[in-house]
Amino acid sequence: MQSKQQLNLFSLVMIVVGLVIGMGIFRTAATSAKGAIEPSVYFTAWIIGGFIAICGALTFAEIGSRMPVIGGYYKVFSYAYHPSVAFGVNCIIIISNAAGVAGVAIIGSGYITKIFPQHLWTDIDKAIISSLAIITFYCINLMGLKTSSLAQNILMLIKIAMVMMLAGCLFSTSNYEVQTHNTVTQPVNTLNWIQSLGVSLIAVTFTCSGYEHTINFGGEIKKAAKNIPRGIFIGISIVITLYLLVSLSYYLIIGFENIKTENEIAYVLINKVFGQTIAKVFSFFLFVGVLAYVNTLLMSNPRIMFAMGQDGSLPKIFAKQHHKTQVQTIALTVFAAICIIILFYAQTFDKILNFSIFLDCFGMVASSASVFILRKRTRHLNNTGIYQMKYKILTVLFIIAYLFVGISITIQTPDLALIGLCVLIGFIIIYFLFSEKKKSIKL
Repeated sequence: MQSKQQLNLFSLVMIVVGLVIGMGIFRTAATSAKGAIEPSVYFTAWIIGGFIAICGALTFAEIGSRMPVIGGYYKVFSYAYHPSVAFGVNCIIIISNAAGVAGVAIIGSGYITKIFPQHLWTDIDKAIISSLAIITFYCINLMGLKTSSLAQNILMLIKIAMVMMLAGCLFSTSNYEVQTHNTVTQPVNTLNWIQSLGVSLIAVTFTCSGYEHTINFGGEIKKAAKNIPRGIFIGISIVITLYLLVSLSYYLIIGFENIKTENEIAYVLINKVFGQTIAKVFSFFLFVGVLAYVNTLLMSNPRIMFAMGQDGSLPKIFAKQHHKTQVQTIALTVFAAICIIILFYAQTFDKILNFSIFLDCFGMVASSASVFILRKRTRHLNNTGIYQMKYKILTVLFIIAYLFVGISITIQTPDLALIGLCVLIGFIIIYFLFSEKKKSIKL
């Protein structure tokens, strides 16, 4: 079952940081603040988001240790549940990831337009810029993994530098503008506070995602039982510390109420601390850095569709690769097309965010719950060197957290929640209508 172990603790920490640290912090802090009725809700959401990420990363690492197979979620779901569930959930994960690509591309377009006069840009214009970014990286990925990996490494460095610069603003100025007269206009009782926390958590959940990919290296770590929990805890702690510092910079330098009115919040912060020229340069490089996320999902999601094509759940054409570059051309093209369709359908980041996270709730709950089934079916692997969670309650807390977020989205945007539910049911029906009959995967 286990592959040759290669990654040490330091490598694991760097992988976790690279997986989780993303571009959402350049926009979602404002979205999260809009849902928070007071600062305590805002900062609590970020702390809880970090805890959820740790719980999820540990859970997915154990799943990967118990079933280290190529094909990731799809093979795990087929084995733990049924191929129809695997098909349905994987399809909504792909749709959710496509929505994530569209959302992040919109973040990038919002910043690049800051370089030019603002009255020139409409939502359609920003959607066109976002689609051009997706098409650009679609073409790069068509050239093969080596080219796309090189682009990814460069973009990752830019992205981390941007986050570090925002966090550094906290220590580069004493011109804080916390507005003490900003008071909550509505009574803050326990129910209001909890409801506000749920709404604020939607954006934080998007920003703190990526840890689920620890499923791919659960069996590749030296001294897994010791290094996986340490590496995940250290890696996510680094990310959440940076996120909290950036959020604190926004809060202290811009002011809590002002955060809620700005979409390109990082531009406002840099402009306030370093001036407009530096802010425009920052916006340009942030646009480039945002594309790292676009490139990552354009690299990974076609491989999920490729595995489903091999299995027969998707048409066999999805399992075809280019004979020279080994690129999954059909899968890549379809995924890029889905990204652009969602982009022009929703157009605004907030709509894309709620739709994406609601779909994610299905995938996260179903995938994390599979660990309970795997523990029963792979008892023979216990105490053989694989990673096993010491505190199994963390998985339960992870599931509860995502159910809470899903309920919050349903209350806030019931129409998007209904669409998400129909998408899942529709994909399961499609499986039974058109897919070849498959038996559950056996180890």
